[in-house]
Amino acid sequence: MKHKSSQVAIGGMASGLCLLLMFLTGMIPFSDYVCPTFAGLVLIAVAEELGRGTALIVYGAVSLLGLLLTPSKEAAILFIFIFGYYPTIRGALEEKVRPMPLRWLVKLLIFNTMVVLAYVVVVNVLGIPDIMEEFGSFGQYSALVLLAFGNIFFVIYDYTVGNLTAVYRDYFAPKFLRRGGR
Repeated sequence: MKHKSSQVAIGGMASGLCLLLMFLTGMIPFSDYVCPTFAGLVLIAVAEELGRGTALIVYGAVSLLGLLLTPSKEAAILFIFIFGYYPTIRGALEEKVRPMPLRWLVKLLIFNTMVVLAYVVVVNVLGIPDIMEEFGSFGQYSALVLLAFGNIFFVIYDYTVGNLTAVYRDYFAPKFLRRGGR
């Protein structure tokens, strides 16, 4: 799909679907983590069909609108800093960073940097009180424990993004879009 009108239409539909998923955070209890994750997965199709550049534009639009319009600012921050961009850049990391241990080091470094930035934004910019104070005496260790669990979840998320990209490329696109896989 090389036509600009197709890019705009598909980008707009993908943005709408991502925003719908982000709006669900206000309707479904405890969905502040699940909905941004699924919204990020929508960008797999955009990156595969229209390229990483268009996927990053959709990510930027959803990030801005999500921050302004969605009921859960925490979910919007999670999308912006963790789940939204990653399905788009994962392909570039897989292609350009070799060998695999170095690739994983780069992925985890990016993830941990973004988690720390998200925490700083939540506490300082959005004015949400220091989350670690809520844990009491466990608070001094809770950040490290939460970061460790976050890294485990990130590895699972990376595996999921890789598998869903392969399923999209090898099964969905050839069968439903009538084009060959890569």
